[in-house]
Amino acid sequence: MRNKMQQFGLILVGAVAGVMLSLNFSAVANKDTKEVLRPLPVEELRAFTEVFGRIKSDYVEPVEDKKLINEAISGMLTGLDPHSAYLDIEAYKELQIGTQGEFGGLGIEVTMEDGFVKVISPIEDTPAFRAGIKTGDLIVKLDDTAVKGLSLSDAIKRMRGKPNTPISITVSRKGENKPLIFTLTRAIIKIQSVKSKLIEPGYAYIRITQFQEQTGENLAKAIDKLFKESTVPMKGLVLDMRNNPGGLLNGAVAVSAAFLPSDSLVVYTDGRTDDAKMRLKASPEFYLRDSKGDYLKGLPPEIKTVPMVTLVNAGSASASEIVAGALQDHKRSVVMGTQTFGKGSVQTILPLGNNTAIKLTTARYYTPNGQSIQAKGITPDIADASAKDESSRLREADLDRHLSNGKVDKTVPPEVVKAAPKPAIKTPVKPEDEDESSKKPNLPMEFGSSSDLLLTQAMNRLKGIVPEPEKKTTENGN
Repeated sequence: MRNKMQQFGLILVGAVAGVMLSLNFSAVANKDTKEVLRPLPVEELRAFTEVFGRIKSDYVEPVEDKKLINEAISGMLTGLDPHSAYLDIEAYKELQIGTQGEFGGLGIEVTMEDGFVKVISPIEDTPAFRAGIKTGDLIVKLDDTAVKGLSLSDAIKRMRGKPNTPISITVSRKGENKPLIFTLTRAIIKIQSVKSKLIEPGYAYIRITQFQEQTGENLAKAIDKLFKESTVPMKGLVLDMRNNPGGLLNGAVAVSAAFLPSDSLVVYTDGRTDDAKMRLKASPEFYLRDSKGDYLKGLPPEIKTVPMVTLVNAGSASASEIVAGALQDHKRSVVMGTQTFGKGSVQTILPLGNNTAIKLTTARYYTPNGQSIQAKGITPDIADASAKDESSRLREADLDRHLSNGKVDKTVPPEVVKAAPKPAIKTPVKPEDEDESSKKPNLPMEFGSSSDLLLTQAMNRLKGIVPEPEKKTTENGN
């Protein structure tokens, strides 16, 4: 089992290809040659060679064979779904260093839509985030170069560059009459994947911004520190994964394992090959990547039972959806917020042997109770009525060629104790009066701050404080 996890522990679960995206790669499992060697579609290949020949002989300018072949491979993959792609030498190299939590660039998650680069989410504490780049923005120009006609890889290359160099980004934003121009300064992005603090004695706040190589270990350190700092026994914990675009699968398993009983099923995958069928549990063999000791072993035992609220939104994708789904299905945490992104497909990186690779969708993720995450996401137990713009935010189901949700597995895996049906959405959280900062469109709200309305409601939930019902007004206004 450990060997299998070593192969698949590097499966990509990030939301989308993008600048600063948390990426990773896996070794190619040896497959039965009978599974690989199949009859070739002769007629279609004949058409391909004819087109290739016409381009070589008749195109207005000479084109190298390598370029044509690379573009053909790229077209095959991008035509499948938004997450399958061809990785040339440079893109493959970038991917291999992408899991270390340090990147050069702007700090935005992006995808390609209708020939333009579309922003999935700005990453917290980055130049793009601070400048006011928003989810759903269409990037139409980079400096003086129009994005239309560029591949996603080319657009990303233009956004990257040496630290402290400027770049002008022109975006089209829904609701704005004119394009918006942002001047950003590139930077080395060091993403702190785990942030934590005591909100008050007995109540802890942990925010996970991405799932990286050291996320599980850093979470363990944060939990230990919080329990030692609290002058009273821990009474409640808020786990915040809003705008977390995903990352490494073993990181998601580790985070889930910190709060769930040992051997609990965290997530399972289903695809066409045997390698794509996995059941990942809250056990060291499923989240440790080397021979080091189990960093979750020494956690305070109370971490398995302390009341929890998990915060999510439309920017919570992939690995964060796996964690939220596991905690929800096992009745370990109340999930609060808005419907998540819905990135529930597995991408495996298959090296091609010439320092290039393909990123191929090979399976779907399912929560412990058999619900497919793909194109649906996680439905919170308590809706956040204060998130007024969440319904218009981009989700997986909005992407062209997105993979369908697939058949919902009606059979609960044997590892899971039968739980009661998922409760219906409770009455939406009543929003408090808007903070003045919420009226400033280009200043994103800081998660975990005193102006974080959803965090306030999560704390009230943990303390058992019920919002007062709205007063009904009579006809005479009394």
